[in-house]
Amino acid sequence: MHAPKVLIGCNEYIDIPEWGIKRLRAKVDTGARTSALHVENIEELSRGRVRFDVVLHRLKRDRRVSVTTRIARRGRVRSSTGHYEMRIFVEAPVRIGPIEQEVEVSLVDRERMIFRMLLGRTALAGHFLIDPAHGQLLKPERRAKSGKKKVRRKLWGRRK
Repeated sequence: MHAPKVLIGCNEYIDIPEWGIKRLRAKVDTGARTSALHVENIEELSRGRVRFDVVLHRLKRDRRVSVTTRIARRGRVRSSTGHYEMRIFVEAPVRIGPIEQEVEVSLVDRERMIFRMLLGRTALAGHFLIDPAHGQLLKPERRAKSGKKKVRRKLWGRRK
């Protein structure tokens, strides 16, 4: 008997617990075979390892995590512009809702893209059904409150 598939939207929050990453916005892309992650400062190390910075937020550039991990492989990938490029691939346990599985991810500059990560069909196959009409169908874990109270501002309209 097969486990029921999890319904997800066209974008979801994902976690990469081994790297200390929670609630990273990812675009679900069944047109892409492999997954891709926006990184900066890629530095190849000895013994088949690589160090890089995962940029967690498009606007808040200081939000980043430095990761050192093993290189899984190198491969040629056709980018969204149609050009081929060589990329480094790494593996990491990725959690999408209740499912956690090892995912192969290429390291790439997605600076101009809205989503920091792209989930390709090999990462999605077998576990998920995608509803492209909706985003974020999975409920993300609530963040711990910082103790700060929200200030509500009253907007005053013009009187006639």
